[in-house]
Amino acid sequence: MKKNKLTLYIFIALILGIVAGYIYNQQVINDYNKKIEVADKTLKKIDDQIIKLKDTTSAPFQTLKAERVAQLKLKKEADIKREDKLVWFSILSDIFLRLIKMIVAPLVFTTLVVGVAKVGDIKAVGRIGGKTMLWFLSATLVSLLLGMVLVNFFRPGENMHIPLPDSHLSTGIQKSALSLRDFVSHVFPKSFIESMANNEILQIVVFALFFGVATAAIGEKGDIVIKAMDAFAHVILKITGYVMQLAPLAVFGAITAVIAKQGLGIISTYAIFIGEFYFSLVMLWLVILLAGFFVLGKRAFTLINRIKDAMLIAFSTSTSEAAYPRILMELERFGCNNKIVSFVLPLGYSFNLDGSMMYMTFASLFLAQSYGIHLSFEQQLSMLLVLMLTSKGVAGVPRASLVVIAGTIAMFNIPEAGLALLIGIDPLLDMGRSATNVLGNAMATAVVSKWEGELQK
Repeated sequence: MKKNKLTLYIFIALILGIVAGYIYNQQVINDYNKKIEVADKTLKKIDDQIIKLKDTTSAPFQTLKAERVAQLKLKKEADIKREDKLVWFSILSDIFLRLIKMIVAPLVFTTLVVGVAKVGDIKAVGRIGGKTMLWFLSATLVSLLLGMVLVNFFRPGENMHIPLPDSHLSTGIQKSALSLRDFVSHVFPKSFIESMANNEILQIVVFALFFGVATAAIGEKGDIVIKAMDAFAHVILKITGYVMQLAPLAVFGAITAVIAKQGLGIISTYAIFIGEFYFSLVMLWLVILLAGFFVLGKRAFTLINRIKDAMLIAFSTSTSEAAYPRILMELERFGCNNKIVSFVLPLGYSFNLDGSMMYMTFASLFLAQSYGIHLSFEQQLSMLLVLMLTSKGVAGVPRASLVVIAGTIAMFNIPEAGLALLIGIDPLLDMGRSATNVLGNAMATAVVSKWEGELQK
């Protein structure tokens, strides 16, 4: 399948998925959605009544508790049946994502070891690492700041007028205020095999850095290891070519499942918020492109053209990880030295998630606005800095952005129950975030290659 044809097939699959999802939603899923909607409304009424009752030992309180349990059971049953009806579509994207995850860990390890070993001494690794982290931290700060400025400009939460909920009502999302110990245990592996098994990219990067520097340090004996790793990386890239043939099917399955489950109604309900967030992402794209243009010149546009497949895959499957092998190949074809690509790209997947960064400030301040909670400029800046720290190293966590937001908003007395507003539309927002993460990491790699004088014409 040729490159341009793959893009066309992915785009066709995207359109077909929306159409099929809408039809399936109307014909099959609608009944289950109505049952879940009725259960949600009933639960809200029960919760409102429970809040008013002060005596938790009274008979009315116990009755309401029993009713709440019964409604939750009905909702869960309808949800399970709905998932069963969607399973065939989900399987298509699951197979693709599992195959991609099968590739990512060995690809990151082998390419990074080769990259570091070819760079050679620790000073060179440090120099490239310093330039890389400078770009990453700048991009993160710009993404968070842009999100903060635009959400204050649009103020999408002001029309929600949501009353503050009871503090005992939970969303079911596990909060993650990352402590120093958690961060250290997330970065430094206790077992390389465990890190590979769990696809812990950051831990693999740490081990690969040690392995690469040590390989370079032993001289001629290390050449055999470098050649073996290089050959292994090429085998994995060949496998990637085979797996990418399934991308259109995966895109069709993923989009159909989202639209069938949520319906097009979810888009119209939150149209303003979704529209403003995607407009903000476009602004971030322009900032990334402008920054890239200053360093790369007109070649920045060539790079965008090359990675459009990878961005489409990330958009459709809601995960930037799915695009990793594709970007790796395209960056090398673009003219980036493979030692720089192998070094910068894996780090980017842990430290440079521009789309996710913007979403975190945008969503957190949207929730504050929804509840009518005023945050001063100083508070917003401190939230921005907290998010900058808590977000590092959670790239592999499902719904990572929501988990980080849940942990951060609690520090500013914003009710975590508000996350229920975002859970429904999160898959739609995640698509844009993932595509932006791909763009940010590709641009960062190309820029560092140029700074190092390793970008071929």
